[in-house]
Amino acid sequence: MPQQLAIIVLVDIANALEMKTLEGNTYLFDNMKLHGSEGEGTGELVTAIHGSYWRDGSQATEQVLNWLPYSLGSIPPTVPRGYEAERARQTDRQALTELESMVAKPGSQGTPEATLTQIQQTIGTRVKTTKRTRGPAGQKVLDVTGNVISYDGAAAHSYPPPVITDVYGEAVDKKIMYPAEYGSPDMVTDGWYWSATVDSTRPGTYTYTMAIQLHRLLLQGGDWMWEPVDLTCDSKLRITSEPKRNAFTKSGLGLLPIPPA
Repeated sequence: MPQQLAIIVLVDIANALEMKTLEGNTYLFDNMKLHGSEGEGTGELVTAIHGSYWRDGSQATEQVLNWLPYSLGSIPPTVPRGYEAERARQTDRQALTELESMVAKPGSQGTPEATLTQIQQTIGTRVKTTKRTRGPAGQKVLDVTGNVISYDGAAAHSYPPPVITDVYGEAVDKKIMYPAEYGSPDMVTDGWYWSATVDSTRPGTYTYTMAIQLHRLLLQGGDWMWEPVDLTCDSKLRITSEPKRNAFTKSGLGLLPIPPA
């Protein structure tokens, strides 16, 4: 059965957008640190891939990589899938309650202008729907604590998670790995994730590149929209290969020695 290896791609989106590069703004982790991976928590990760083969030289097992992109300084991915939509509905209901109170008791909460300003703050800023981006649209802007905010172009806000749009480079060109995007009911990745089968019979160190799409808020024609920003991030695989061994005897896969009765 193939071994599942996970690679976490953690991006500091605010700095990456400001510097227009993922270099120095990406932190990579995998679950193979105890097996030889290097550069954990940096942008220089080298993922260890342990291949093995049978006595006849045929491949004993293959490896499968799974990339999981996350945003540093945004709402955690562990919140329920409909969290942002529910927060938006709550603020809409609160704004309607405040508006009804203003109509029923005029002047009870200050001037109409002040009350309307307060209601606008409660409603927050909604991002216009657009087809230019794979990121979210038609939703409200939230801060990192999950509260809806009225965005003015400078306020701190939560960014949508980064989106991997392609995986290519030396490891793909040399047919070391075969990446593809898959659909899944996974709530964290919103139904899509990138995975690759790795040919573990060809030892060596190979580079590959991830195309990553970030999103920043842009005011255009009086409407706020998520503008896609496409950047790239490099990483490496180090494949080693050794014969399949018995974990007890550390030798071939023959019968286990049975001690005398």
